[in-house]
Amino acid sequence: MSAQEKDRVARAALSRLMEPQDSVGLALVQVAGAVDALGIATGELGIGPAMEQEISAALRDGGGPATWAGLQDSLRRWAPRVADLAPDRDLETLRRLGGRLIIPGDDLWPGQLADLGLQEPLCLWWRGLEQELPSAGRAIALVGSRDSTSYGASVTGDFAFGLAQRGFSVVSGGAYGIDAHAHRGALNGGVAGLPTIAVMAGGVDRFYPSGNEDLLRAVAAQGAVISEVPPGSAPTRYRFLQRNRLIAALASVTVVVEARWRSGALNTAHHAESIGRVVAAVPGSIHSANSAGCHRLFRDGGAVCVTDVGEIAELAGAIGEFGSQDGDHNGNKERNGNKKQGAAVHDGLSLEDLILLDALPLRSTSSVEKLTVVAGLGPEAVRAGLGRLGLLGLAVSERGAWKRGKNA
Repeated sequence: MSAQEKDRVARAALSRLMEPQDSVGLALVQVAGAVDALGIATGELGIGPAMEQEISAALRDGGGPATWAGLQDSLRRWAPRVADLAPDRDLETLRRLGGRLIIPGDDLWPGQLADLGLQEPLCLWWRGLEQELPSAGRAIALVGSRDSTSYGASVTGDFAFGLAQRGFSVVSGGAYGIDAHAHRGALNGGVAGLPTIAVMAGGVDRFYPSGNEDLLRAVAAQGAVISEVPPGSAPTRYRFLQRNRLIAALASVTVVVEARWRSGALNTAHHAESIGRVVAAVPGSIHSANSAGCHRLFRDGGAVCVTDVGEIAELAGAIGEFGSQDGDHNGNKERNGNKKQGAAVHDGLSLEDLILLDALPLRSTSSVEKLTVVAGLGPEAVRAGLGRLGLLGLAVSERGAWKRGKNA
């Protein structure tokens, strides 16, 4: 097996062992390489003080946590998933579906993902045409509400069709609402090699949501469906948030067509802004809750107002030749917005607590041991997290097992 193929198999395994944006895991891969990182993460290889210092430096330089408890804490967190690692099985599953796994260094790897720095994904599980993804300058992200209005659907369809006619690839998330209208419009108008790209929060072996299965099959047949998590992975809330950074990084411009005051589309816009991409939004009625998020972007000064395809293409043309637009690379400031809306109880959760909340069942209960496997966290972290979630009413205990609380 060549070094490249060994690296591919190791990254396939690591993508199941670690959650997206696991800063420590990504820093370990950066320092040790994927093959040795897998050996260290599974306990087959040891690690010395010098490598710990290199990992710490990689975290510091890459915007990771300022302080960390050392690799032992992460090893305990990854340990429950080690027994489930079967990268050859995952790769074979994708091959049967006509897909492939691409990794950094492959000809098909999209170079613009390097703008994510430490948060560049380990790999991409891919179903679709085997051809290079477009550069950022030739891709536009269209995102917005799942419960889109007829206005949002019409605007998105027109934008996607017009952009595809101009040779742009339309990037979105495969969900109901604006995402679906974006993919559908691009498929109808596409003249580019890959008219549209769907970035999934779960494994590409199962098209989700099921109501969009026919649409996503068409995307895979004419474009590409990609994910950073392996086949069989569930599309949890945390993974939806993490995949948004990929949507933003793949495109030169992220256009928010419709978004409520609190919307995942705004999360995508904030990712785009943090890596120097252009953010644009579509104005709507001041009486429409579905446009409140777009108006919020205007008010906070983070978005350009766009009303037709030509304006979007112009924004892409301004940076398409040169990569990322000059911008604030220090990250986006958290915007509190209208105080009347109040803060959602989930807003104060750490990433670990959000992952744990996603792992909790709604009706049945789950043991701490099972939660360590599902969430990919160590037993101590699970117990501590359950305590914090319990205080917030997000988790409840029944006879020593746990499920989601009434506030979740």
